[in-house]
Amino acid sequence: MPFSLLSPPPPLISPTISTFSPSKLFNQKRFARIIMEASKNDDEEPAFNPFGFVTDNPSSRSAIQLPESPAEDGNVGQMLNRIEDKGRDYGSYIKSGGFRWFVRETGSRERGRGTIVFLHGAPTQSYSYRVVMSQMSDAGFHCLAPDWIGFGFSDKPQAGYGFDYTEKEFHEVFDKLLDTLGVTDPFYLVVQGFVVGSYGLTWALKNQSRVSKLAILNTPLTTSSPLPGLFQQLRIPLLGEFTCQNAIIAERFIEAGSAYVLKLEKADVYRLPYLSSSGPGFALLEATKRANIKDINSRVSAGFASGSWDKPILVAWGMSDKYLPQSVAEEFQRGNTDRVKLQMIEGAGHMPQEDWPEKVVGALRVFF
Repeated sequence: MPFSLLSPPPPLISPTISTFSPSKLFNQKRFARIIMEASKNDDEEPAFNPFGFVTDNPSSRSAIQLPESPAEDGNVGQMLNRIEDKGRDYGSYIKSGGFRWFVRETGSRERGRGTIVFLHGAPTQSYSYRVVMSQMSDAGFHCLAPDWIGFGFSDKPQAGYGFDYTEKEFHEVFDKLLDTLGVTDPFYLVVQGFVVGSYGLTWALKNQSRVSKLAILNTPLTTSSPLPGLFQQLRIPLLGEFTCQNAIIAERFIEAGSAYVLKLEKADVYRLPYLSSSGPGFALLEATKRANIKDINSRVSAGFASGSWDKPILVAWGMSDKYLPQSVAEEFQRGNTDRVKLQMIEGAGHMPQEDWPEKVVGALRVFF
């Protein structure tokens, strides 16, 4: 039936999938039921529902759901045009190791209080550290925060073409980036988050002499650390390919791990890479599939224990984290009470640097 401007527009599917269409295999309702069942535990509600964002995520609803007059609002392309210049605070592009990195930098190494390198986790980006970096540079520190390869505004090579998203490769390209940035003296390291966040910790274990002090924000630290439903789903064939192409996957993950809802201007930045292409989603998929989570957590737990690690560690922990309970931080501290200082950040969730950056800055300034 021909479409008329005077007739109601045909039904639209939310623009969250860029390269994979499950409708070729299943109708949408049936596929939704399969996904929800796959994410259920015996005694728990689904940890992550890719079809739930339209109704239970206010910032995502503002971006994705159609307004009362769809013709006046625009499509994904117009949305990209609206937000494509957002989120590059303090950042620039740097070539290193054959890749183009996006690196944020505040302060100057000449200020004398030392260099801090901030590493983000999956599925987010260095944008989460922007406020902390600004305030720490005001206190005299030189701050650097890269987007890992495959994340944020850095390059996202296709797996099998020069980068396979393994732990070893992440370590290697990070080493090269530090050389390119001229970070040769021991520095302060801040790490947060899952998968690539954990790789920051395993890199530190291999390079103890390069780290003067280590600060850890909500990151898996013990073998008892739970794995969120998102990463469980990414490891399931077909379901992983579908889930990784959810354009609002990052903001949805952030909000589900916190007591707060992102403001639209912040949510715009976290969704921008995933809206721009399928690359970030498939990078997240490959990194998650190749991560040996149990082995990583075991190495982190043992590697920072008493007798294995002798540098000062601050664990600044968002108490309202919906993914990692407070008990993870407490168990980690018991493994090395002489070196690990535990500071709880009341009111902050999984990403304290986003939820309550002022409290994170207060803790870091005292520690460093």
